[in-house]
Amino acid sequence: MNSTTPDTPSPARGPAGHDVRDQIVAAATDYFSRYGYEKTTVSDLARAIGFSKAYIYKFFESKQAIGEHICASCLRQIETEVRNAVAAAGQPPEQLRRMFRTSVEASLRLFFQDRKLYDIAASAATGRWPAVQAYELAMGALLQDILRQGRKTGDFERKTPLDETASAIYLVMRPYVNPLLLQHSVDSSETAVLQLSSLVLRSLSP
Repeated sequence: MNSTTPDTPSPARGPAGHDVRDQIVAAATDYFSRYGYEKTTVSDLARAIGFSKAYIYKFFESKQAIGEHICASCLRQIETEVRNAVAAAGQPPEQLRRMFRTSVEASLRLFFQDRKLYDIAASAATGRWPAVQAYELAMGALLQDILRQGRKTGDFERKTPLDETASAIYLVMRPYVNPLLLQHSVDSSETAVLQLSSLVLRSLSP
């Protein structure tokens, strides 16, 4: 599995580098932050920006397409943080701990600092938007890379098929990295990160 993030199909219409697209995204981010994604319509955005709804549709085919762009940006930031944390770790066991901890910390920061934008992530998770699928594939690939390296160094067992091991570990992590599930696990997240990562590492012992 490739460890790079898969290309996400662009939801945009019109010239990709057009300044108007950036203006729409910036205005939509601000509007969603104040009023929430679900309660906002394209007509609301058009009035707030000062454009006609038809003009916005020249650049984005729907409200979801705008939300997808914002969500993809947030997830790329989280992915970058996770990759940097893993790269700074020494051995594979610590890499695994940091991957789990950083992904949860970054998601919690989004949850607490900007709840309205977090709601976009929740909508994205519900609808299985392409940005969410791309993020999960990237995290799954990174996890497999860590496991593969751990098997080479002798830190992890090598009897269980790699994809089976990675899938099982991701299922353990999922309640704390999926926006829909994390909102129900906030109170236990700090303890869970420590206990679950320790449990996973014990299960990986050769």
